[in-house]
Amino acid sequence: MAYEFTEFKHTGALTLDWLKKEYSGIRTNQATPSILDAVSVEVYGSFMPINQVASILGAGPRSLLVTPWDNSVASNIDRAIRESNLGLSVSLDAQGVRVFFPELTSERRTLLTKVVKEKLEEARIRVRTEREKSLETLDRSEKDGIFSKDDKFRLKNELQKIVDDTNRRLEELSLKKEKEILE
Repeated sequence: MAYEFTEFKHTGALTLDWLKKEYSGIRTNQATPSILDAVSVEVYGSFMPINQVASILGAGPRSLLVTPWDNSVASNIDRAIRESNLGLSVSLDAQGVRVFFPELTSERRTLLTKVVKEKLEEARIRVRTEREKSLETLDRSEKDGIFSKDDKFRLKNELQKIVDDTNRRLEELSLKKEKEILE
């Protein structure tokens, strides 16, 4: 009997995407435009993501240039980045807003690796929760006579392989980010 774990696979993919997005917001020694994705700017009476009101370009290994499409919002962008508590230095000039990434201290690196591990654990919890839902579905299906005991155990083993693969991919992502922080 064939059973697809499509819901579990979908949730696993969403969890992986979520973790990638979370890790992109964790600042390393390199200037990455994605760190500003979470910053919202007040423009024309409403809040908008910074990447919808300006272009963000790397201006060196540890700086970004944020060029607003409308120069009148440059001061709002400057204020929004300062208030975002990302630990970035900001200066306003004729071209736009320059964002500088200070050198990471060993204390800050340690703190960031803890955050990386917390995010990884949060992702693992999501995977475990979804695995429990799938196991409950399999148990119900066996009780309802849809699967035999042998089918249920075979499917549980299949599910565990998918869980292990998802956790391995999450772990790889985490190790890559930790390495990036510690360099």
